[in-house]
Amino acid sequence: MALDLATPALLFPAISLLLLAYTNRFLTLATLIRNLHEKYKKEKDVVLFYQIRNLRLRTRLIRDMQVLGVISLFLSALCMLLLFQDYMNAAKYTFGASLLFLLASLALSIWEIQISIRALNIQLGDMGEGKSDKN
Repeated sequence: MALDLATPALLFPAISLLLLAYTNRFLTLATLIRNLHEKYKKEKDVVLFYQIRNLRLRTRLIRDMQVLGVISLFLSALCMLLLFQDYMNAAKYTFGASLLFLLASLALSIWEIQISIRALNIQLGDMGEGKSDKN
């Protein structure tokens, strides 16, 4: 496999966009957690407690997704430095590690999305399927 400076550089925009998307998800969850926490302090509703607990897990996953993405970006930059210094074998292993960290970040993203969808389905579950407002 031929590896030149352009190859790891291709990951820069992709990882940057992923980190931006992860940050947006985190900020949205943080706002939701703050709102639910205020509501929980007033109502002490057990459903709110479980929603906050679910959101806490999701924020941890997003944090881990961001860390893995940053490590991937760091390793891509390191790979470019190794290529610049003509350390081809080290550059190949570093680029491979960068891809593995990126894959791990994406896998956590899939897990977080699944948790999110389950939470939405639970939230919508009380509406029931096929019921009309007239009943």
